[in-house]
Formats: sequence, structure tokens, C-alpha cells
Amino acid sequence: MAIRGSTSPEATGWRGLFRTKSIEQSIRDTDEPDSKLRKDLTAWDLTIFGVAVVIGAGIFTLTARTAGNVAGPSVSLAFVFAAVACGLTALCYAEFASTVPVAGSAYTFSYATFGELVAWIIGWDLVLEFALAVSVVAKGWSQYLGEVMGSHSPIAHIGSISFDWGAALLIVVLGILLATGTKLSSRVSAVAVGIKLAVIALVLVVGLSYFDKSNLTPYIPPSKPGESSEGLHQSLFSFFTGGGHSSFGWYGLLAAASLVFFAFIGFDVVATAAEETKNPQKAVPRGILGSLVIVTILYVAVSLVLTGMVPYTALSGDKATLATAFALHGADWAKNIISIGALAGLTTVVMVMYLGQTRVLFAMARDGLLPRQLAHTGGKGTPVRITAIVGVVCALLAGFVDFGTLEEMVNIGTLFAFVLVSVGVVILRRTRPDLPRGFRVPLVPLIPILAVLACGWLMLNLSVETWLRFLIWMVLGFVVYFAYGRRHSLLSKSVQ
Repeated sequence: MAIRGSTSPEATGWRGLFRTKSIEQSIRDTDEPDSKLRKDLTAWDLTIFGVAVVIGAGIFTLTARTAGNVAGPSVSLAFVFAAVACGLTALCYAEFASTVPVAGSAYTFSYATFGELVAWIIGWDLVLEFALAVSVVAKGWSQYLGEVMGSHSPIAHIGSISFDWGAALLIVVLGILLATGTKLSSRVSAVAVGIKLAVIALVLVVGLSYFDKSNLTPYIPPSKPGESSEGLHQSLFSFFTGGGHSSFGWYGLLAAASLVFFAFIGFDVVATAAEETKNPQKAVPRGILGSLVIVTILYVAVSLVLTGMVPYTALSGDKATLATAFALHGADWAKNIISIGALAGLTTVVMVMYLGQTRVLFAMARDGLLPRQLAHTGGKGTPVRITAIVGVVCALLAGFVDFGTLEEMVNIGTLFAFVLVSVGVVILRRTRPDLPRGFRVPLVPLIPILAVLACGWLMLNLSVETWLRFLIWMVLGFVVYFAYGRRHSLLSKSVQ
């Protein structure tokens, strides 16, 4: 436990902003009786969490729209490219999580390598990523609930105000589950994962009966001009280079890889549960990499079957889904089946993102950067206070806010964390080569550098508008840190 006492000149000056928290201290903090998390999870539980958070509604919608509008049949290859880019970062997360098996994921890793200020920045960034992800995905869940309910919409109107009670109800129920314990949450998640995998299996089996290999030709369709955005809505890359957009062809394939990369986002949440894992040095890397392999196989299989069922041109437009391909063959029943799979898929996405949010805030509170009372776990071994606060905030956001383009904020927050974790692996290899590592990234520094380049390219493809909002959020984070976090940090108060 960090000791409160007199503050050294180093801690109060600018150098104190970049003081690192030792790996040993981070691990010792996990034994504090009042803020101790229960170790219940196995490699299998973490793999389920990984599949749960990555496989959502995207497999039922993103594959069809990307094939019809951007890449054609080569969308399956785009998933492979995206998986490679994502895998580079996953290797870095696996090494860190096996070396520092502490709650907080990228926040904790950054504290050990870059220092307190950067750790706060990444923690503040993860708050943005997870809170928005929980709220946005919950609204998507509510939309599918409306489809299953038929004429009954989960939207209540109070005068001129609309309240999405479906999204809010989901968050409240999942909050109660998470407050009860991560093992129970894992079991519920396993059931939901089983449902959506069964739906995906049904889609693959039935889809194969309509498969026509001639639909896969040409595999990479000829390039053609695509729609371009202007002003703040264009990508940062286009803003600086003036480059246009094109669909299909090799450029379309690369653009599709950038789009479908976001279908893999979420595996990093597995690392936030490292402290609650029985054998984190082995289980966490297996959970991260195992879930990534499983979801890649599923994405590629679904995209191949989909583009083999119908010509890719039949999937153009913004409303194309897997159900579109079945409807063209007269199998309208597939729509309800796919909606049920999407409901199960989005339920687990919200749950695991919710879990990630609470564990990052828990780690920040335990370090004093947020009120220490929030790190209290009690007899249940779960941070009930933080879970309740996050649930209330996200339920209100999901219930009342129409997010629109704010969804891209989830992407930029995630990619920023990916970059810091990849760089951090190289730094920790140099500063602490003596640390025992349950998993080691091969070919360091080549793999981390490639991961940074891949994430950097994806960030450049996000809109200028998203970048400006991200900078505003970061500025707000600096204000909170210097107003509260820096003065209450246990590291800065420890006796040297």
C-alpha cells in the first residue's frame, strides 16, 4: 500500500508528473483488504469475454454493407488484414497483462512505463471509450428489441423528450449482474455467447445451401469513384492531403480493412480482468489471443458465405444486412433469427464494456487519482459503488442522448490506447528487462512498431470532427487532473 506522508520536491515539480509506479507496487496494491478483487476467472472465462465483446451486431450488418459498398467479395480478405493489424496490438496487450496482472489495462500499463500524467490521460481516454461504447451499443440493442417486439417500440415519449427505456433497462440489469460478481457475469455471458454462435452457425449452414461460387468473381472488383465528405466530416488524412475516395479495387480493399478493424475492437477489455484471474500470466494471453483467433475465423466464414449467396451489388446501400441476402432467396424468416442473434451479441458487448469501465475507474481510484472511496470492494469482492455510478450515468446517456457521429469517439479512444500500449512494451523491455513475463512479444521492437503504424493509419482515417472532440475531452481531462488527481495521488504522497 502506498504510504501517505510528506511530499518530496520531485513529486511536486514537473518531474513528478512523469514518475512511474513500480510493477511491484502495483501488484502489492492488489492485496489491500478494502480494495481486493476476487480471483474467479480462468482462461476459458476470458476467452468467452473476448468473443462476447468482439462479436456483436457488426457481424450481421457490417459485413454486408462493407461488401456491397466498399470491397465486394474481397471483404473476407479485408477481415484477414484487419485481424493481422489487430493481432499485432493483441500481442502487446498479452505481454503487458501477463507482466502486470492488475486491473486497469492500458491505464495501469502506462503508469508503469510513461508515468502518472500519461497514465491519467489514458485512463481518462478509456473512460470516454467504455462509457460511450456501453451507451451506444445499448441503444443498438434496444433497436433490435423493437424489431423482435414488432409493433411495440422501446421508446417512451414524455412531452417533447424521448426516453429509450429498452437501453436503460439493459444497463440496469447488467449492472446488477456485475455487482454480484464477475463469475456470475461470465456464466451469463457464456449463455448469450452460445446463443449468438448458434445463430451464426445456422446462418452459415443455411447460407451454404444458397452458395454460388460465381458470385465471388471478380474477387476484387474494379475500382470506381466513391462518395467523399467535406469540411469537418472528412478524414484527417483527406483534410491534409486533399485525397479523394474510391470504392472497390485495391484501395477499396484497404479502406474496407480500416472499416472492419473496428469490428475487432474490444479484445483489450480482457486485460482489464487480469487481477480477477486465477493464473493471469498464462490465462490472460490465452484469453486475448484465443478469442481473437475465434472471432477472425467467424468473420471470414460469414463474409465468404454472404458474398457467395448473392452478387455483392445486391448488398449496396446503407440498410443491407445478412437478412438481405436471405430475403433475396425468399428466406424472410431469417430476419427474426438474426435479430435474436444480434440481441444476444449486443448484450454481451454491453456487459463486457461495462466491466472494463468499472475496472479502469477502480484502478484510478485505488491510486488516488479519483476519490479512494470508489475503490471499496467489501465482502463481494467487486467495486459495487463504481458499478452503480457507471450504471446510472450510462443508463441516462443511453436513455436520453442521440449519439449520431459521437460513435466514432469510441474508435479514436481505443486506437489511442493501442498506440500507448504498443510503445510501452518497448520501453518496459529496456527499463525492466528483469521482470518475469508470462508471454513475450516476438521480434521486439518490430512488432510494436508495426502495431503503432497500423493504429496510426486507422486514426488518420477518422474524421476531423472526431479529432476535435477528442482533443476537447483531453483538455477537460487535464483540468480534472490538475484540480484533483495530482493533489490526491498516492504516488506523489508516498515517502521516498
